[in-house]
Amino acid sequence: MLGIELVTVLVMGAALACVSDTTSEGISGTQFDFAWKYPKLPPPAQYGNILISRLTDSSTHPPVAFSHWIHRRFYTCRVCHFELNFAMKTNASDITEAAIRKGDYCGACHNGKIAFGINDSTCGNCHTGKISSSDDRFSLLKDFPKTRYGDEIDWVKALKKGLITPKQSLFYPDYEPVPFEKILRLETERGMSETRAIFPHQKHSDWLDCADCHPGIFNIQKKGTQRFRMGSINSGMFCGVCHLTVAFPVLDCRRCHPDLN
Repeated sequence: MLGIELVTVLVMGAALACVSDTTSEGISGTQFDFAWKYPKLPPPAQYGNILISRLTDSSTHPPVAFSHWIHRRFYTCRVCHFELNFAMKTNASDITEAAIRKGDYCGACHNGKIAFGINDSTCGNCHTGKISSSDDRFSLLKDFPKTRYGDEIDWVKALKKGLITPKQSLFYPDYEPVPFEKILRLETERGMSETRAIFPHQKHSDWLDCADCHPGIFNIQKKGTQRFRMGSINSGMFCGVCHLTVAFPVLDCRRCHPDLN
């Protein structure tokens, strides 16, 4: 009987828990902390920073350092990941210098008109090879609303308060997000726990295009997404596409699971 109870507790925890290995012991956040161990998060100034090295590994140029927090002050996620067709996964886009000079990918803005252009004198602006390249500019966000994890910036509040006014589109100046305020309440399977996940569409559509998530990441049919569990999210699927490396990390359990004690 004890074995059955233990398995039940483990399954419940595996569906919901969060813990970060930010110290040798880990930071406790919920009663489910024993279930998941996450790698140590980078410093706030480097959270969301990536190195684009798909082509530079075979060249003399160091990788491109890209900071999400620098760009999201001026552009929503949909601009790059919908209009400019950047893949959600790092190094999955075929970004070449020729494509950029033609106006694709980074070249849509880095054309010498919107942002600095691509030439011999500006190569070093991006090709630093260092994930910490933008650390000295992180102080620009010192007055932004704070959260506990990731880059420790509450971007939803910053947008709502008008601290930032990121462009929704490069091509349609009057574009506005589709108003869709439906909040999904996702109950756990088989009633294993009293908690549930809350998904507010509007907070996501303020930043993303519907096509960024549907149907590639989430089936658009009600309850049509299979294997939608924390284990899958932690492996980079579903919410984990963004909420492991760029958007607030899954360690911030109560942002999605408000019922957790």
